Amino acid sequence: MNFLLNSPPPQECWQAWRPEQLMERLTGLDLNWYVVGGWALDLWLGRQTREHEDLEFAIRPEDFSAFRQHLQDLSFFSVHAGEIDPIAQHAAPPAHVSQFWGVDALSSCWRVDMMLERGTASDWIYKRDTAISGPRATMVRRNPAGIPYLAPSAVLLFKAKYCRAKDEHDFETALPNLSSQDRSNLRSWLNHAHPGHAWLALL
Repeated sequence: MNFLLNSPPPQECWQAWRPEQLMERLTGLDLNWYVVGGWALDLWLGRQTREHEDLEFAIRPEDFSAFRQHLQDLSFFSVHAGEIDPIAQHAAPPAHVSQFWGVDALSSCWRVDMMLERGTASDWIYKRDTAISGPRATMVRRNPAGIPYLAPSAVLLFKAKYCRAKDEHDFETALPNLSSQDRSNLRSWLNHAHPGHAWLALL
């Protein structure tokens, strides 16, 4: 059944699923999705390196309704410019919004952070700058359990914009494990998107 909430719980009320719990809930849905953010790096490394307050995953905009229906025990809210607003049950996502939090109405806590990407069936495209892209087949990888996740070079590109304490931790943890191709990609993308970024000297 679908649960509808008009008022969201407080922003800090997260009891996020783990990636394997999300994958279990998405079983049978044959559409593109993948874990992003800090959890993506941990899936790549094969171990959890820090606590994660949320679980972020990305989908294509045209698949929004299908994912929402599949995760029907959650109510989704748009998150934009500091505002959290309910989305009517069968409404399309607002064109200017790319982030949606899913709340478990029975527990009154947030479970997932669903993000809309800008890619195609064959290509991953960086949503902040479409000049940065790569083949979906190499940009979305899977861990031994089959959980899809975004390549570490792309995860770090997203994190480079803010460089919060957790982003610096993630970069330092990932750096020794990056392949030569991932290093090359990240170096090229940083030079394009963030010229002079402090991470460039370490790559």
